[in-house]
Amino acid sequence: MTEIIFITSLIIIWIFLLYHVFLSYQGYLYSQEMEREKRRLDNLYTQLSELPFVSVLIPAHNEDVVIEATLKSIGSFAYPKDKYEIILINDHSTDNTRDLALKLTEKIENLRVLDVPEDEGRSKGAALNYGVKHAKGDLIAVYDADNTPETKALLYLVLNIMRDETIGAVIGKFRTRNRARNLLTKFINIETIFFQWTTQAGRGRVFKLTTIPGTNFIVRKKLLEEIGYWDPSALTEDTDVSIKLYQTGKWIKMVPYSVTWEEEPERFKVWLKQRTRWALGNLQVIFKYLPKFFSLKKKKIYVDIVYFFLLYFMFFLAIMGSLYVFITGGLGLTTLNLEGPFMLLWFLAIVLFMVEVGITLTTERGENTPENIFLTFIMYFTYTQLWTFIMIRVFAIKLGNIFTRKKIVWDKTKREG
Repeated sequence: MTEIIFITSLIIIWIFLLYHVFLSYQGYLYSQEMEREKRRLDNLYTQLSELPFVSVLIPAHNEDVVIEATLKSIGSFAYPKDKYEIILINDHSTDNTRDLALKLTEKIENLRVLDVPEDEGRSKGAALNYGVKHAKGDLIAVYDADNTPETKALLYLVLNIMRDETIGAVIGKFRTRNRARNLLTKFINIETIFFQWTTQAGRGRVFKLTTIPGTNFIVRKKLLEEIGYWDPSALTEDTDVSIKLYQTGKWIKMVPYSVTWEEEPERFKVWLKQRTRWALGNLQVIFKYLPKFFSLKKKKIYVDIVYFFLLYFMFFLAIMGSLYVFITGGLGLTTLNLEGPFMLLWFLAIVLFMVEVGITLTTERGENTPENIFLTFIMYFTYTQLWTFIMIRVFAIKLGNIFTRKKIVWDKTKREG
């Protein structure tokens, strides 16, 4: 039985490794295509006489340490001031978020503050739903309260969604603003680069599937109305709304040259809480949509749902299986009588991990450095292993909720400023 567990775990882990190497390469090809597209759009912009009106929504709950920088940055977009409005959605803040935003309305004329009523739900999805209903534009842009987007970020998103009616939403790229703060933020920086050029760009190029992130994106207002807006109870409201959008027959395009910079967790406790919510939210999506296979109009979204299922169940079991073999073997409780180049495969797995991450680092200027290559090697043995701990924690929470029937609610990430 130990040998069966070992071989099965090895096969599953290698399948995931090879799949992500493939997506890394596809993401690299996509980055080259987007560089050429950006040059064409920069030339096209000089010929445009009219741009559509955009409503930029910023949901904010107790964000006084970051909100001023965010509003000033968004108020400085290279986009006609009379063509976009900024709506700060004050979601029951108990700090100075509302006062700071109101003060800035004196300097940023297209900014207004919208207070979520006391009887409205308290989640990012609920806040966005309230904001959309008060938005003037047919295009809805969303930025998190800790974001400082580059000046042309909104323009690039608009130019892309204008060019193709089959596009329901366009997403930009987010980068780690505080990446040099400590070892954790350096790991997160590498992780976010890898995620966006594989799971977003690479998967988008191969399957024409991309997931809306929590920030730096535009979606058509009429599509939001058609799908019933965001699910206020969703822990990962962005994944849920992406699936709904694909059911309308539209698709989501990634525009990596539209860039925003955001603050990532600087403390382990904050990071753990955030990633636990993400994992719980993705499990929520699996349980919500997996039984609906025959009722969904667009079946290709099941590439995502099946991937999530394989990741959170099959891959997790493979990791636990390999951990079981390692621990029991080390304690002398089990023995492997298999012959094969298993030490070589273990070494090659490390090399493969570094190759796939290294490919994505080449797409970002200044990131393909000896320091980041070394950090990638360290990540394999440290940061990435924490995913197993998160999943154990998540399944323990889910199991505990069966007995306590306690509802899991949306929880914001604490900012450091």
